[in-house]
Amino acid sequence: MNSQRTLFPFAFAGCPPAGVPRSARPSRLARCRSTGLVLLLVTLLLSGCRAPQAYAPAATYYYLNPTKTLTAIGRVAIVELQNDSSYPHISADITTSLFQTLQKKQVFGLTVIHQQDPSWRSLQLEADSTYSRDQILAIRETLKCDGLLLGTITEFRPYPHMVVGLRLKLLDLRDGQLLWALEQIWDSADRATEKRIKAYFESQKRSGFAPLHEQLAAVSPLEFIKFVSFEVAGTL
Repeated sequence: MNSQRTLFPFAFAGCPPAGVPRSARPSRLARCRSTGLVLLLVTLLLSGCRAPQAYAPAATYYYLNPTKTLTAIGRVAIVELQNDSSYPHISADITTSLFQTLQKKQVFGLTVIHQQDPSWRSLQLEADSTYSRDQILAIRETLKCDGLLLGTITEFRPYPHMVVGLRLKLLDLRDGQLLWALEQIWDSADRATEKRIKAYFESQKRSGFAPLHEQLAAVSPLEFIKFVSFEVAGTL
């Protein structure tokens, strides 16, 4: 019994074993401090075991060719997007934002081809259609690239809340195969999208960008387009 008292002079609950003199027992304040310290240490240990929450774009509606390596494609031409919305000016804004964001990704080299570019118009092709093998060879020779990124703005609404819909695809002009494709609608009123917008701005803060408030993306078309472009780039 004496050896047990020497090894464990006080119980964790703050109750000393029988036989210990009252003068040797810790005060109630000391027991509370001891218990609080133990709880604090346990909390710190548990929080340290959790993996940090990383930003992950929505990846529900995209395809990535498992037999291809995007970094091997070299240079890609991104054709100014077709526009099915009621806002014709938005084509240039979204195409430019995608170009800038994909450049930062550094997966492949990029060149922007506008719809009115003479080289593109000479091909007499629809931007969002299926091409024959001869047409694909003509695109490669004319645009001097190995990949073609094109698509359509399927929806755009700046109010009562921001909405952007995109249908995109990336073709390998060396063999005509589909490398990547995406079709999705981003709605700022959607709760899941709101959470991703908040996570996106947090990631921008950690990267050293201006700490803009996440609510700005819900009301500013340009900021919302940047968020959409970031998510698109995240699928490559």
